[in-house]
Amino acid sequence: MKNLHVVKRGQVNKYEEIITYLSQDECYWLNNDVWDVTKEIFIGDKVHNCKHINFENFNNVLLKNEIKYYLLYNFRNKNLTGQYMMSLANGFKHFSSFLNKYYYNVNSFNDIEYKEIENKWKFYLANNSVKVNMQKSGGQTIISILLVIKFIIKFYDNRDETEKDVWYIKNIKGVNVRATQNMSANRLNFKDIPEYYRETVKRYFKTIITKKSFSLCCNILTYIRYFFTSFYSRGYKDGFVENLQREDIEIYVYLLLNDRKGKSKSQTAYYISYLRRFLEYIQMAQYDKAPKKEVAFLIFQDDIPNYSIESNTKRAVKFIPEPILKQIDNNIMDLPHPEFIPIYILLRETGWRGTDILNLRYDNCLEQIWNNKEQKYNYYLCGEITKTGIAQLKIPVRDKVAEMVQKCIDKAKELSTEENNSEKYLFNTYEGKDKGYPLSKRILVYSIYRLISDKNITDVKGDLYHFKLHSLRHTRAKEYVEQGMGISVIQQILGHQSLQMTVHYATVSENILYEKWKKTEDLDLFRVNTETNELEQVDLDSEDGQNLVRYEYVKKNLDAVKVPFGVCFKLAKLPCKQQMNFCLTCASFCTTVENIPEYEEEIENVKKQINISERCGRELWAEKNRTYLKLLEDTLEKVREQKIVHKNGKSREEVR
Repeated sequence: MKNLHVVKRGQVNKYEEIITYLSQDECYWLNNDVWDVTKEIFIGDKVHNCKHINFENFNNVLLKNEIKYYLLYNFRNKNLTGQYMMSLANGFKHFSSFLNKYYYNVNSFNDIEYKEIENKWKFYLANNSVKVNMQKSGGQTIISILLVIKFIIKFYDNRDETEKDVWYIKNIKGVNVRATQNMSANRLNFKDIPEYYRETVKRYFKTIITKKSFSLCCNILTYIRYFFTSFYSRGYKDGFVENLQREDIEIYVYLLLNDRKGKSKSQTAYYISYLRRFLEYIQMAQYDKAPKKEVAFLIFQDDIPNYSIESNTKRAVKFIPEPILKQIDNNIMDLPHPEFIPIYILLRETGWRGTDILNLRYDNCLEQIWNNKEQKYNYYLCGEITKTGIAQLKIPVRDKVAEMVQKCIDKAKELSTEENNSEKYLFNTYEGKDKGYPLSKRILVYSIYRLISDKNITDVKGDLYHFKLHSLRHTRAKEYVEQGMGISVIQQILGHQSLQMTVHYATVSENILYEKWKKTEDLDLFRVNTETNELEQVDLDSEDGQNLVRYEYVKKNLDAVKVPFGVCFKLAKLPCKQQMNFCLTCASFCTTVENIPEYEEEIENVKKQINISERCGRELWAEKNRTYLKLLEDTLEKVREQKIVHKNGKSREEVR
């Protein structure tokens, strides 16, 4: 503990943490400067035919202990392999000589600027004729030894994460990040934001980091970074944001559109729309460095490219052709990575997103619920749908699939510890840098591609058939529809927020379309007389004729569909305005006393969702469900009083 009286404030306790860690195994790591890798408490065997890691040449004890801590901590947490650690140790001869020459009297790597030591290290290597070939692992390891410094600097940094210039998402509570994202590698880097505006941008991100998804926050930072880079590269100085004029924005938009010519119009639009949101917020919140002129007079709606045509094209649903699907299903047991077989089967069985399947937890993903009609227990798959904010969605699965899930649960319980699977993922990674995270969706996709290649699964043109994982969801939705399942039931199974999204997915194949069309032939206004083989016009004054006219009118002009709690009588030519809201508030919606049991059941379900959300700490979801609950209760009260609730009533059919 020599010289610790001059160590930075707060650094003493952190150094004591290092000493405590190295004091494990009867102080073997602290007291020995030669580590025997063949010991059972270490690697247990020679590495590259070497038996020892030698620290004897490091004269500065404080730096030596920090290096020891870096190696031992990262090896035991499986961030470093034995081979890589031994490669680092082979560079200790040069590194110790370098530290003894330049940093013999410093108390910690934390006292050294990283850029300073990096430049000196490279200069030292060059002066001592040490060739560094970055194309070879040896050369990379010589440079990578500086990762010790980065690790130690980060270790000593006790500031709140949002005070730093690089935010590691795993250190910020409440961030909306998918289970399939490796939080140890996810960060927001503000270092490229000009120093003058960096705190302003970081303050803004504090307000959105727990409200928006992490991936969206990354994109927003990219848009804002581009904005600052564009202005500073053209000679603008600190303070330009406060004095922005419309002319400045016009030039920026012009250069942006030229820079992104031929690229995604929707992404280009985000560069402007999210910039406008940022400037509007800091202006309304009265940030010191906000624009003085109203943002409404700086950025106009017309500045944002219209990308509606492109977005409609992109949203075209991609179904996997049935012959292709059968080939994949029949060969799935030959998947190159067999641990992904249950994941594929669940994707096919449920139609859930890949992230939802990978987010399943072994302690609550399978449940048995009593079926009064069949007088037996049925299996349900239970999971959290993060995209739409459903804390717990339960859908029925076949017994054979449930048996498979139970085997996965038993295996996960056997392999899991608090150290390697603290989140209790059903499909977990138990070692390596992704330890404690679900299996990789990227590797799943790669395995399916390998299977397609190995089994020569081709399309009609003879090309290997590749698809995005999300196509399995589209395909399952189509299968549900073709099997006659109600659209509102499909909405619940898929975990959609709105019927509009379910309808978008749930189209039918041409064969099914033909079968349904055939059944409506007898509704034609003109019918064939089988005796004379001539067309005969239907008598429109007859009862059949009146019913037929009414049917044809409704079919052509109204989009009458069954929705939860009632029926929608929206005009076919009008878009659904409730895609992101509830049908309950729509003028086209009609509900009666017949729907009262649905309201009562849904109210109980929403109350349960609120309890689950509060228990899981999902306050945002709980608040949304409380809003929904009030809407349900208010509508139910109106139905009980008025018997029928339909805002526009008869006028809907009178509209021409």
